[in-house]
Amino acid sequence: MLNKPETYWNNVLFADKSKYNIFGSDGMEKKILGANPKNLVGTVTYGGRGVLVWGCMSASGLGNLVFFDGIMNHSLYLNILKDNLKLSVQNLGIGNNFFYQDNDPMHTALNVRLWCLYNCPQNLKTPPQSPDLNPIEHIWRELDVRVRKHDIETKSELKTVMMEEWMNIDAEITKKN
Repeated sequence: MLNKPETYWNNVLFADKSKYNIFGSDGMEKKILGANPKNLVGTVTYGGRGVLVWGCMSASGLGNLVFFDGIMNHSLYLNILKDNLKLSVQNLGIGNNFFYQDNDPMHTALNVRLWCLYNCPQNLKTPPQSPDLNPIEHIWRELDVRVRKHDIETKSELKTVMMEEWMNIDAEITKKN
C-alpha cells in the first residue's frame, strides 16, 4: 500500500463509527455538590448522555453522518451501508472507488462481506489484529474539538451541533488526513 500513488488514495472511502457524549468524549460530567467550586467532582455517567454515529470520508470530503441507537450489530451496520455508502460515493464524486473499514467483527460478518463483495468489490483488506490506521479517526477528533466549543445540554442539541459541524469540515481537512 505504501507504493500506491496519491490518485489511488483519493478514491478510497474510509468509514467507521464513534461515540460522542454530551459532557465530553470520556463521559466525564461535572456535578455540583455545593456552592463552593472545590466541591466540583468528576463523575462518569452512562445511559442516554451521548450519541452513536457512523460516518465516512474521502480525500474529497465527508460522506453521510448517520446517528443510531443501541449497540451496532452486523444487521444494523449492513443497513447503514446499504442506505449510505453508494450515496456518499456518488456525492463525493469518487470514481473506481475503494472501501476501507477495520476488522471489527460486524465488518467481517458473512452478510456484510457478501454485500461488500457485490457492491464494493474493491474492498481494502487489513491484516487481523492490525492497528487502527483509518484516517477518519482524525476527522472524529476534529469533530469532537468543534462540538466541544458549544454549550450542549441535550442529545438533540448534540446531534444538531454535530451535523452542523460535520457539514463545516471542508475537503482541505479531509485531504490532509
